[in-house]
Amino acid sequence: MTHLAGRGISDITGEAAECGMLGYGKAGQQTTGLHTRLRARAFAFAEGAGPGDRRVLLVVCELPLMSGGIVREVVRRLPPEWTESNVMLTATHTHCGPGGYFHHALYNSNTGGFRPKTYTAVVDGITEAALAALDDLAPAELSLAHGELHGTSANRSRRAFDRNPEADRAHFPEGVDPHTTLLRIARGGASVGAVHWFPVHNTSMTNANTLISSDNKGYAAYAWERLDGGADYLAPEPPALITAFAQTNAADMSPNLNLRPGSGPTENEYDNTRITGARQQESATALIAEAVPLTGPLDHRVTHLDLSRADVGPQYTGDGRAHRTGAPVGGAAALAGAWADGRGFAGFREGRNPLWDALSRRVVYALSPVLRDAQAPKALVLPAGPLNRLRPMVQERVPVQLLRIGRLYLIGIPGEVTVVAGLRLRRTVAAVVGADLADVLVAGYSNGYFHYVTTPEEYDAQEYEGGSTLFGRWQLPALCQTAAALAAAMRDGRPADPGTPEPLPRARPRRRAAPADRPPPGQAYGDLLSFARVGDRVTAAFVAAHPANDLRRGDTYLAVERRTADGAWTRVADDGDWSTAFRWTRTGRGTSAATVTWTVPADTPAGAYRLRYFGNSAADEPFSGATEPFDLP
Repeated sequence: MTHLAGRGISDITGEAAECGMLGYGKAGQQTTGLHTRLRARAFAFAEGAGPGDRRVLLVVCELPLMSGGIVREVVRRLPPEWTESNVMLTATHTHCGPGGYFHHALYNSNTGGFRPKTYTAVVDGITEAALAALDDLAPAELSLAHGELHGTSANRSRRAFDRNPEADRAHFPEGVDPHTTLLRIARGGASVGAVHWFPVHNTSMTNANTLISSDNKGYAAYAWERLDGGADYLAPEPPALITAFAQTNAADMSPNLNLRPGSGPTENEYDNTRITGARQQESATALIAEAVPLTGPLDHRVTHLDLSRADVGPQYTGDGRAHRTGAPVGGAAALAGAWADGRGFAGFREGRNPLWDALSRRVVYALSPVLRDAQAPKALVLPAGPLNRLRPMVQERVPVQLLRIGRLYLIGIPGEVTVVAGLRLRRTVAAVVGADLADVLVAGYSNGYFHYVTTPEEYDAQEYEGGSTLFGRWQLPALCQTAAALAAAMRDGRPADPGTPEPLPRARPRRRAAPADRPPPGQAYGDLLSFARVGDRVTAAFVAAHPANDLRRGDTYLAVERRTADGAWTRVADDGDWSTAFRWTRTGRGTSAATVTWTVPADTPAGAYRLRYFGNSAADEPFSGATEPFDLP
């Protein structure tokens, strides 16, 4: 079968100043600029150009999490043949992106509520990438390869992992999932697109960082597209090669190899981000030579599962008895945070929390045997289920999806799945459809978010991941049961029960006064405040306006320019480049400064250069500033 394939890419960067970052959940982690922009990369596939030909769309988004509200709005903007069933929106899970784009209140807790500007930037960017991929549909050669990548992840929850049966642990001798998969899109034998799957948390940048960053997976895509491929993200035409680095079952996989935030491979978070990203890119490019043609049909199924009250049959629970999931509750261990990637709230720890353990066991569970069966031994702290009745905090009815691209199957789970939980989901689907286990992947962080998924055995350890498995001990068995039903429907060529989608809560933006913006007396926007050149680093500060006046999506706050032979200036770097950084700070009531930093790459040619800054006033009037030319030998 000859497939059609199309690719698209767009900027989804939100507010670069005074917006809480999503991922670590730290109140003090507010954006102060950006190091790299965030992008959505879309890949459309079709069996043919006819109206009845099946098609699927995968969009890999450099976001902390995927919001159900984002999914619904993007699908609404697509042509009618694209639905929640054949569209998968998945996040790379960077922890250094602006938040405030959820309709459920918990995820806007450190952003001052819903942020319309960031939400609009994300929706517009994803939609642009998706529509570009649809417009780009053309005959293509698809191929698939699998491999292994070691030395790039560590199990941050080994105590929980070790509780799993030997048959499961034997599949991961090092306690990590090294499985890699590459889907290559070629035209005329030349690569034009690629998606690489590998499970590792996007937490190389720590919770002390306040610059927007696409983290290690973003660096991998940037290195392949721009450093190797020469892509210009600000050019009107799309890059010749579009690559995405997607997540699988990464819940307990940390890039911090020494199991301390920012530690391993080095003790520098920027180096760690670059090295971990480069290793994923090297894995992807090496797999090209091993890729074999990918043939077969496209297919898709989706259902909505009410995880707060799912009845699970005895064939999935592991103890031979039927059980039921429970309303969402966060455990004490969830508030502790995953210590390898960044501690959470003081007073909580992974594992035992004696006070909360005792209250849950002696009071709550003693009064409710049903709750005990669903949630014990979790130390109950955050009763999201009851709070949902007052104000929607977390999603309870969640989409579970199954996409097929030839022999590749993607299980779309709107949460963070541990490697053994992922193995059980993969084995479940592979057994039903008759696929090789390597060809079945869990696509975590897809189509929404409901926190973590552990095995029942891991759940009992109540590490961070278990405390964050909101719907209790039987959550994974419920998902396996649901995935099996989707797989059977796909195998038999019949529709799946769609379930009942959860109504989308009303977005609650907080009324905010427009940022007080003015230049200092006697100065104008864009005026140069300082210039310094030390070693390979060039820094300039300018009189600034608030970055939220114009997010400059698809554009840039800065430019590094080189003078050409005819005296004109040409841009050689922008704010999406690894070598640059844009920082913004308030300098007084309504006044601010922007600092542009360029770390000169070693291969930079000699010549005259300058740094530029671009902004918009509160009245949306554009301005710019520039340094005097400086020479590089």
